[in-house]
Amino acid sequence: MRYIDVRSDTVTQPTEKMRQAMAQALVGDDVYLDDPTVNELEALAAQLVGKEAALFLPTGTMGNQCAIMTHTRRGEEIIAEASSHIVTSEVGGAAVLSGVSTRTISGIIYPHLLEAAIQTENVHHPDTGLLCLENPSFRGTLIPLEVMKADYEIAHAHGFPVHLDGARVFNAAIAMGVDVKEITQYCDSVMFCISKGLCAPVGSMLAGSKAFIDKARRVRKLLGGGMRQAGILAAAGIIALTDMVKCLETDHQNAKYLAGRLAEIPGVSVNLEDVQINMVFLTVDRPAQLLAQLPEKMRERGIKISPATGKTFRFMTNHDVSREDLDQVVDTFSQLIG
Repeated sequence: MRYIDVRSDTVTQPTEKMRQAMAQALVGDDVYLDDPTVNELEALAAQLVGKEAALFLPTGTMGNQCAIMTHTRRGEEIIAEASSHIVTSEVGGAAVLSGVSTRTISGIIYPHLLEAAIQTENVHHPDTGLLCLENPSFRGTLIPLEVMKADYEIAHAHGFPVHLDGARVFNAAIAMGVDVKEITQYCDSVMFCISKGLCAPVGSMLAGSKAFIDKARRVRKLLGGGMRQAGILAAAGIIALTDMVKCLETDHQNAKYLAGRLAEIPGVSVNLEDVQINMVFLTVDRPAQLLAQLPEKMRERGIKISPATGKTFRFMTNHDVSREDLDQVVDTFSQLIG
């Protein structure tokens, strides 16, 4: 049975072109820097985001944690948005792996909020060692470039770097109508996923200066990220970056279409202005018991959705879901909530 899956954009299947490239990939031992396909992917990734070098990792979480470990010293403090992936969804990795504490700011980290959060040369407080930005945010909204620029300049004026969790940074670039380099110029390192929206089966990239990546490569090894003949996976990543980025605009348009249809359902509210990439958040005014049952009831009808957080669901469009599929999602959801 084929399911329509709107839980995330991580659920996509590799394209046929990816499968063929994976089967035919030239490989070597990547820990020895001998895998030509991995080397090609890393060079491509660095070039796309305007950095000197890049590193292929199995996951975005490993990429973010490698960046934090590489940039900081134990006992320092990082600044991050309170609902960002680094804070909420990486198992406290910054504290466990890097020995740093985290100071959080709710919402967009505007320059005046960043200035107020910075700690330096106070015997009672850890020094600020890193600013972690996220663009797009966990809710799919965008950080304006002028805010990123101001934050970047403030961080450098105070002597610490900026890391960008850009898991979906190509979505952000398309939504803003800019080259991705216009975003990544305002960070010292950037992590982005090739398995979110771009259909690669595995992998994320970490990019920065050559010196930074040389150090991060050792950290990746420490974390168990040496993947040996990883060119089989990297081959799909190359296609993700050369062929699939241009498909993201369709996901964005489908998300806007989905949001508009959902907003027409009585009892469902959607902030249409917040649908900026491929994420749709909808709040449903129904009893908690009914909301808890919806994922299973939808699955029984061939549709996979994530459980609600309170009364809010997140639906995500992706390459494997057509507009006709979205009509089926909306019609089924409408019938079930009555």
